Amino acid sequence: MAFTLRDYSPSDIETLYAIDQVCYPRGIAYSRRMLRWYLSQPGALCVVAQAKGDAEPAIVGFLIADHRGQEGYIVTIDVLEAHRRSGIGTALLQETERRLAEMGVRYVGLQTATNNEAGVAFWQRHGYRSSGVTRGYYLGRIDAYEMLKELDQRGRPATA
Repeated sequence: MAFTLRDYSPSDIETLYAIDQVCYPRGIAYSRRMLRWYLSQPGALCVVAQAKGDAEPAIVGFLIADHRGQEGYIVTIDVLEAHRRSGIGTALLQETERRLAEMGVRYVGLQTATNNEAGVAFWQRHGYRSSGVTRGYYLGRIDAYEMLKELDQRGRPATA
């Protein structure tokens, strides 16, 4: 599937909210208020994936990140199920890491549920490594891996 990446626009909020609601279970998906809050933070960054070729291109995924100084954080990555395994998540992540590196970010962290095998594999494939487990992170009962990746200044994994 052909797609393009672009910056988030405030007019996207309802679509991003709807996508997040179908990508994550109730209680884990963000409320409109929380999405707006994350997007309004001084270090917020949101990259949107849009299907190409449609008369009115549809948003099929997005990634929200935040950063302060040398530390970045992946808030969420959402890709509609019908468009998964087509390179959209990888493109969103690579573009976000590139932009974060340009802003001076050296380390990017995130949490992902320990029972989300596809998610854990995705992050590991992209150079993220577990640095620990937070018990009951999701809904007070689902554990999360704390994952971390070091970037070089081009947004690629730093060499050891």
